[in-house]
Amino acid sequence: MRKGARSRADIDPAVLAELNAGTAETLTLPECLAVNMAVLMGAACPELDAAPLVAAADLGITRRMAAAAQLALDGLGGEAVVRLAAHPSDTVRGWAAYAVGLLPHLSLAERLVMIRPLADDPHFGVREWAWLGIRPLVVAEPALALHLLTPWTTEPSPYLRRFASEATRPRGVWCGQIAALRADPSPGLAVLEALKADRERYVQNSVANWLNDAAKDHPDWVRAVCARWTGYAVPYVLKRAQRNL
Repeated sequence: MRKGARSRADIDPAVLAELNAGTAETLTLPECLAVNMAVLMGAACPELDAAPLVAAADLGITRRMAAAAQLALDGLGGEAVVRLAAHPSDTVRGWAAYAVGLLPHLSLAERLVMIRPLADDPHFGVREWAWLGIRPLVVAEPALALHLLTPWTTEPSPYLRRFASEATRPRGVWCGQIAALRADPSPGLAVLEALKADRERYVQNSVANWLNDAAKDHPDWVRAVCARWTGYAVPYVLKRAQRNL
């Protein structure tokens, strides 16, 4: 099994060619960032004109992902999600996640049903694209999102449990902030309470990061939550949640 590159400069040209052809998966973030989406689109959907992705090459990664998803939707319609989601390339499956968020006339509940397989994808990158792809809908309806995602906290898959927390973080990474949860993070406890003693470090990190987000606006609230959780939550979660206090 090959070792993932730690920087773009370290990526073997032969590996990059495979990534751009959609025949290999990325192993690290630098590899994700190095993928030429126009070339990959030409390989994954050769019937589409990938020129808009050439023009978007200098945009940030999330805007390029969204541009690729929109291009696929414009050219393939609703079929795009099914087709992209079945592709061997993690980047292409990430486009499917963004397409779920961009499809018109769907409720958040319907989008969550569609995003589940991608949120539970074996590849770390696809799981990130899954929550980022529907993040604008979560930002628009945070109370509904928390209501719909609370049952996910009891899923057998740690990937789905983590999605419930990561998708609703007040600030998050590479995404829009949730103003309502920045103003009052307490509704987030609907998800966090169920995950405070989760056995998986992957989930623990997300819960701690959620609280760390909240601590930037409400440090005393986070201290109070952690004090109340002492003896019930995983100690690692409590320590990491308060790391910047």
